[in-house]
Amino acid sequence: MARWSGCCALLPTSNGRRCIVRAVHAERRESPRSNEEDAPMSSMEDVWAYREETLYPRLFGPERTGIYVLDFDEFKALGAEDVDPCWLHLGVFEFAPTPVRNTWLYVTSGASTPWETEPADYDPDGYSWIGSELVIEVPSQPQDQWAIKLLRRLLAYNVLLAHSHFGEDKQPFDYGDRIPVGEAIREKGTVALRHVVLMEPKHYPAMAQLDSGRFDFLHLVGIGDSERDWAKAHSSEALLRLLEVHGGAPVTDARRKAVA
Repeated sequence: MARWSGCCALLPTSNGRRCIVRAVHAERRESPRSNEEDAPMSSMEDVWAYREETLYPRLFGPERTGIYVLDFDEFKALGAEDVDPCWLHLGVFEFAPTPVRNTWLYVTSGASTPWETEPADYDPDGYSWIGSELVIEVPSQPQDQWAIKLLRRLLAYNVLLAHSHFGEDKQPFDYGDRIPVGEAIREKGTVALRHVVLMEPKHYPAMAQLDSGRFDFLHLVGIGDSERDWAKAHSSEALLRLLEVHGGAPVTDARRKAVA
């Protein structure tokens, strides 16, 4: 499905583009919402604050750390030199387990912020900016923060995809996509899961609504080489069903055995 259209406007740079951000601080302070919960949002900052301060805690729990924002190095490693300063406000949150979820959950924030759209032009029926946020769940908190590092890298990659950095034929991430991640997924030296597949989550809402539009949660599941090959022959959807049956999804456990 097509989530992305247009390009993000920039802060003042050598090419003359600018960002519509009016009051976004480097420390990522969000504007409080109106006291009237049903009142329409009037700014990008309100949309931003609602996602991070209301929606995410409601879905994923109150205890979190972050935000772990992107930096120039993420984009430079992907071959991008001309980096939009707005992109450096995107990042990753870490959510601790809750009474109803015994996993650690990591979610990106910012790819659904309406960077280039004025409030008068919001389309609740359309997608907000890139229109997706990435999520991964793991059984325990990674000691080396690999989940945060992985989501930051894939978030930067998805932003560049949306801006045709890798070519007009390369589209932003969507359900069913399989992405090589090398040795990013590791636990006590285990690096067997060298790919991720993107699934539509069933254990929390797959879509969320903002005043600026909607966005989808793309849930990452780590898979091995043999599972990637099996999915090529049978489809990502078939692999995900198999993983769910054997406990390999939706939680990514680097120590699990291959199911295909």
